[in-house]
Amino acid sequence: MVSSANGELAAEKHIQYILTVEKMKGDFVSVVMEHLRMSGAYWGLITLDLLEKLHIVDVDEVVSWVMKCQHESIVQRGFGSNIGHDPHILYTLSAIQSDVAGLQNEDGSFSGDIWGEVDTRFSYIAICCLSILRRLNKINVEKAASYIVSCKNLDGGFGCTPGGESHAGQIFCCVAALSLTGSLHHIDKDLLRWWLCGRQVKSVGLNGRPEKLPHVCYSWWVLSSLIMIDRVHWINKEKLDMENKGISDRPDDVVDVYHTYFGVAGLSLLEYPGLKAIDPAYALLVNVVNRIFFGRKLMGLKLCFWWFCFFL
Repeated sequence: MVSSANGELAAEKHIQYILTVEKMKGDFVSVVMEHLRMSGAYWGLITLDLLEKLHIVDVDEVVSWVMKCQHESIVQRGFGSNIGHDPHILYTLSAIQSDVAGLQNEDGSFSGDIWGEVDTRFSYIAICCLSILRRLNKINVEKAASYIVSCKNLDGGFGCTPGGESHAGQIFCCVAALSLTGSLHHIDKDLLRWWLCGRQVKSVGLNGRPEKLPHVCYSWWVLSSLIMIDRVHWINKEKLDMENKGISDRPDDVVDVYHTYFGVAGLSLLEYPGLKAIDPAYALLVNVVNRIFFGRKLMGLKLCFWWFCFFL
């Protein structure tokens, strides 16, 4: 994540990488990742904003493209991952628009689309979307929180459905959703902190579950969860070295915009010099969250309320 020569974040290299990715619309990698383009736009834009370079983007061009991904039919609403792609709750979050209340099920869970797949990721996404739009009253918040709590495991973590294996990404989704709904009292914070801190391996990196290799995106999922339960001081903040343009999942792997975003966002959570503050629940910059809810910038205020866009 940082330059091994002077210990500083290689900000300009990461900026160059993101701008290069945006122009790579005809190569093989761009084609096979077409279904992730909306999320990619989110990851790239937030990274540029963290690095205080969002002004170099043509805002009108971005907004125009996003709106072309919107669906407004009676059968399917929301946003697709790209122009012509079916709408899904994942990419609707990336677009920061929503018609998600109708996706809540009787037990409080949320489906990702009209086909009915249920996942705690979708619970978080629905709550995050509606919170940003100030429309949480459109869903049954108590049932939504109750369903998430039903996915809590004996180790203190959370899975994608009741009985599902604890996973750092799912834990973030559940902790953030409970935070946004004022329901953090349902979490056993001390038990969960042990599980999350156990994700730090000897190389200093963080993994998503026991016996797995470290992965840079978990610098976000784990750290943000620890911040929301006020336990981040348990983590060793020593940083890994990296000199390439962009950030990869592990040292020497190919870089991509997803891991570039989560690497930079993770450093922001650790209050790395030169980076703007990011909210751990909304995964938006703190000044953006303040603007949404207060209509102005409140410098120095950290709201403990999230992305994602997401890890699967």
